[in-house]
Amino acid sequence: MNYGRYHWLLFVAVAAIIIMPFWMLREMNQRIQNAEQALTDGSRTDAALSRLLYEARNLEAAAASIAAGADNAQMRSRIAQSTANIPVLVRELSEQSDSLGIQQQLRIGNLQGRLEQRLDISQRIVQSTDSQERQRLLAMMSDEMAMNTIANEVRRESQQIFMTQSRQTEALHKRGQRISLISMLVQLALLMALLGMLRRQQTSREHAERALMAANARALAVVQAIREPIALLDGEQRVIMHNAAFAELYGSSSEQSPDIDGQDISQIGNGAWAGLEILQRLRDVLSRGRELWDFELRQTTRDGIERTMLLNACRMSLPGYQQEVTLLTLSDISHHKAAETEISELNQQLRGKIEQISDVNRELEAFSYSVSHDLRSPLRHISGFAEKLGKQLGDGADDKSRHYLEVIDSAAKRMATLIDDLLVYSRLGRSALRLQPVDMQSMVEETRALLDANAQNETPGRHIEWDIKALPMVIADENMMRQVWGNLLGNAVKYSAPREVTHIQVSHQRLADGSHEFTVRDNGVGFDMAYAGKLFGVFQRMHKPSEFPGTGIGLANVQRVLVRHGGQISAEAAPGKGAIFRFTLPSLLDGATAS
Repeated sequence: MNYGRYHWLLFVAVAAIIIMPFWMLREMNQRIQNAEQALTDGSRTDAALSRLLYEARNLEAAAASIAAGADNAQMRSRIAQSTANIPVLVRELSEQSDSLGIQQQLRIGNLQGRLEQRLDISQRIVQSTDSQERQRLLAMMSDEMAMNTIANEVRRESQQIFMTQSRQTEALHKRGQRISLISMLVQLALLMALLGMLRRQQTSREHAERALMAANARALAVVQAIREPIALLDGEQRVIMHNAAFAELYGSSSEQSPDIDGQDISQIGNGAWAGLEILQRLRDVLSRGRELWDFELRQTTRDGIERTMLLNACRMSLPGYQQEVTLLTLSDISHHKAAETEISELNQQLRGKIEQISDVNRELEAFSYSVSHDLRSPLRHISGFAEKLGKQLGDGADDKSRHYLEVIDSAAKRMATLIDDLLVYSRLGRSALRLQPVDMQSMVEETRALLDANAQNETPGRHIEWDIKALPMVIADENMMRQVWGNLLGNAVKYSAPREVTHIQVSHQRLADGSHEFTVRDNGVGFDMAYAGKLFGVFQRMHKPSEFPGTGIGLANVQRVLVRHGGQISAEAAPGKGAIFRFTLPSLLDGATAS
């Protein structure tokens, strides 16, 4: 659970609950103060208006008395007093009208104008001595200065404003009370949520601590179950933790001895770690950060056996431990070292055997090549002198003599063929591979055309049905691949000669390891699989020379070519049921796939 995120959300909620009500109440208090101020201003306006009307009536009454003939100092004093008070009250009412509406300001302005006119008329009445003029001016004052209507409108508007402000003030007070109540309830809910979250967090922390303890226990159980020795060293190279495998190799054999935890590593294992070099290397791991990887260390452990240990050491931080520690892991490679030594000795012996076999092969190839060339001269002599003897005898030779001469000539030619085939076999083992892209499809088609022509020459009218599937292009020696196809397809044609219709199929497939497998099937005479071991030997034949011509070296050449390319060949057959030859070439010889 992401408690950090919830903490931020809680902080934002607390801030909102505290700040927003404060801001709303502050704004509402300001509005209440404004409303109360408006009420006060309304009251003051009403009072000023009442006083102003009083002064106006007092001015009118004094002027009427003077006009009626009661012109005395008292009346004139009343006029002078009202004349002095009215401008002051008008100015006060005008100042208060700034907070009122425009209509109210217009009414007060109209009232001010009428009062100024009344003051002017009253002054003219006082200054006039003509009684008729005074009566006329008094009539003007009474006609023109009817202010009750205006004053009532001002008072009524002021009262409406007062009522409106009163209702707003009451509403604001109620809203403030609701906001305070809601804020209190939300704060209580927030406090409950905070307490619940703290409780869940405490519960989750307890679960996490229990899970951590269980995980530590499992990890310790796993470490103890590992059969590779493991230990932790502090800065003073004291063992602070180890597993059972480490104790088996380096613990004390005495049951009364204390546990190796807390002991210096140089003092455990009967001196297995007492070497100055290894101790310095372990110090460098922690002090300089020089890690040890697959460091071979020869030790004599507590059982007295000398072992070759593969040591790995690195610096690491241990949870709950203030200082960094050194982690040691060891592997006993004594058996591997012994096996490596044995394998090295066997490889040395094998290299010697290979060198011997290579020498023998080179000697055999040299012998074969020498014999093949040295035999040609006697064969030429045998063949030449047999021909001369035939000419010498001429027509006088009897049938037996001519038979002997034919046998000598035939044997010499067969021997020459065998020598030629042996030379080809020898060259296949000595010549270098010339790897290049080889289109197997085109090569098989060319070989097929050549075999069809030879078959028609030897046996006119022979019918051969070919079924050649799609074949790929590989990287190989073109001349050697041509010999492979020539021998395999030539054998299929040769050993299918007794059939009325010869069926030959050539196909290809990719094996699971990616290598190519080529297959040649025929419906020929086949052979007995009991003698399949001789099939690919030099000059080994499965049929009599009188049945099928040949020297018996063709399949040996095929096998030698394929082995040199990293491939192999096999055969399946049954007498009278045809034969199947399969050969493979590795995927490393892949080329572009032929269409």
